[in-house]
Amino acid sequence: MRDALGRPLLTGALIVGLYYLVPVEPGVGTTLMLVRALATVVVGILITRMIVRQVRRSLSHPGEGSLAGLLTAIVGGVAFFALADYITAMSSSGQFVGLATKTDALYFALATLTTVGYGDIHAAGQLARAVVAAQLVFNVVIIATGASVLTRELASRARNHP
Repeated sequence: MRDALGRPLLTGALIVGLYYLVPVEPGVGTTLMLVRALATVVVGILITRMIVRQVRRSLSHPGEGSLAGLLTAIVGGVAFFALADYITAMSSSGQFVGLATKTDALYFALATLTTVGYGDIHAAGQLARAVVAAQLVFNVVIIATGASVLTRELASRARNHP
């Protein structure tokens, strides 16, 4: 059980660590910005596919799905959107109000995921609103489905192991 919990925690910590290490300094040229945007879209698609695959596996074979894989994919999705929010904020001033650091972006991505929305950071520009709209759709469709599968799996495991 310790390994079952330790591995996803370590992987999640590594994803968040990588999030902080990704070089996305502002003031880069148009070509590099386009490459970053394309890479961001590709990574977003890969993360979404990974989550969908984990959810499908859990739905088609209850009890055999990897909860660790699903949790890792969800953490990856949060980190991806935090990075997209940060890049958007750094690319064009005025896109986000109150978002100045990667920690701000991670905080905003988590607040958006949990629908808390304190209001201290918010999308102001059209590009930022488009990114947040995609994040909201991702959260509702992918994360909510994943959370449902996760809850069902945990309940099933609790019933089967008194």
